[in-house]
Amino acid sequence: MEVSGSNSLMSASEPQDVRDERRIVVIDDDDLSREVLTLIAMEAGFEVESFASGEQALLALDRQPTPSAVLADIQMPGISGEALAEQLRRVCGGAITLLAMSGSKVAQPKLAGYNGFLLKPFSADELSAACERRAAQAAASANAGEPILNEAVFENFARSMPAGQVFGLYEMCLTDSARRLMAMRQASMAGDDAAYRRGAHAIKGGCGMVGAVELAKLAAEMEIIGLPAEHDATPFDRFLAASARLERMLENKASGVRAGDAEVGP
Repeated sequence: MEVSGSNSLMSASEPQDVRDERRIVVIDDDDLSREVLTLIAMEAGFEVESFASGEQALLALDRQPTPSAVLADIQMPGISGEALAEQLRRVCGGAITLLAMSGSKVAQPKLAGYNGFLLKPFSADELSAACERRAAQAAASANAGEPILNEAVFENFARSMPAGQVFGLYEMCLTDSARRLMAMRQASMAGDDAAYRRGAHAIKGGCGMVGAVELAKLAAEMEIIGLPAEHDATPFDRFLAASARLERMLENKASGVRAGDAEVGP
């Protein structure tokens, strides 16, 4: 009972940026696997569209509303893996939830571009949990426009100590956060939830002390949520991206200080 066809789908002439929140797309080259995966997704409450190859899925999705998620076997003939993830995001948008799956464990580099990994066989509950986890992460990262740095804290430091010491303080914070994040990755790989949460708690405290509000908030979310799904690097990637934003902001501030010193002269 493979669920496919286009009788319930939007025509190619309609907008492609409409998202169907209860529809999931399954991509697997094995006929029996597609049947089973379709039943599992239906049990989880999704409407399902299945395809036997990445090429078929891309062709169809280019003319359809964006699904809630795409579940793709990581090892298929033709386009698959990271290349398929890249094309799916091009067609469906960068925010699409992409879940890789395989009958055996897969090395982390092969999962680049995916938001999570499911080891076959998995249950409807495991599929639902993976989708819900991704939705929670997406909601948490919808913080555009929120401050990177608490300017009042920065200005207070700037008034009370030399500029070199101020920027050294933030450099120390970033270095310490990077070190702790690496330890959290190791804890995640080892399945040590307590160590993972302790690391997030320590980062939250250190970043909060210097007014690095975006990093502190992300660390707080990591502490609350706990271990990510296996092979899910999203929390780490988000934190590293936020660290890079803070570094750029501090570099701009340091450049401004140097320019001001040059104007004043000796």
